[in-house]
Amino acid sequence: MTATQMPRMRRAPRTAVAAAVALLLTAALTVPAAHADPPGLTEDSTPPVHIDPNDPDLRMVQGAKLAPSKVLNIKSIVETDDGSERRQDTNDNVTFALQAEVLFGKDSAELSPDALSRIGTIAAEIKKQHATSLRVFGFTDNLGSAAHGLTLSRQRANAVQQELAKDLGSSVGFQIRGYGEQYPIADNSTEEGRKKNRRVEVSFPRGS
Repeated sequence: MTATQMPRMRRAPRTAVAAAVALLLTAALTVPAAHADPPGLTEDSTPPVHIDPNDPDLRMVQGAKLAPSKVLNIKSIVETDDGSERRQDTNDNVTFALQAEVLFGKDSAELSPDALSRIGTIAAEIKKQHATSLRVFGFTDNLGSAAHGLTLSRQRANAVQQELAKDLGSSVGFQIRGYGEQYPIADNSTEEGRKKNRRVEVSFPRGS
């Protein structure tokens, strides 16, 4: 081994370490993809009943053990043929999602005549479920500036909330948020996906 070869062999591990550190830093600084469910929509996973694993009435194979109890969240989604309206039912919540095109004009927060009947249908379901706490969230696609998307989504959520309040009265409380391009439910790289992401969601607890 020559003297000129020695430094080259010593530098190789340093290069590998530097590359590994750079990779870790890149991973740490990468912004995670937005989740489809915005804050406030968590489901209760508390088991409904307690089961004693030592109960002699349990007939189990010798040596077998019960798995930890958990609630399976059953999710049902019904969507209109054109995708303009979607209803999602889970164990704890009901969520209506209306595409912005059926509620507002382009880049507008003024409700269209067609929007009033659709919001009225949601209000009727809220009364049926006896819900008194509602979440009204607005969303946009990723076109335009993020700041404009946040403002427009909040304005649209406010418009839907104000119309709901006319039907539901003062006994119902509202949580209103504008999330802009956060929490997409479809691919923003296509117009079909962006159309689904431009929406207002109204969610509330299911009745007993």
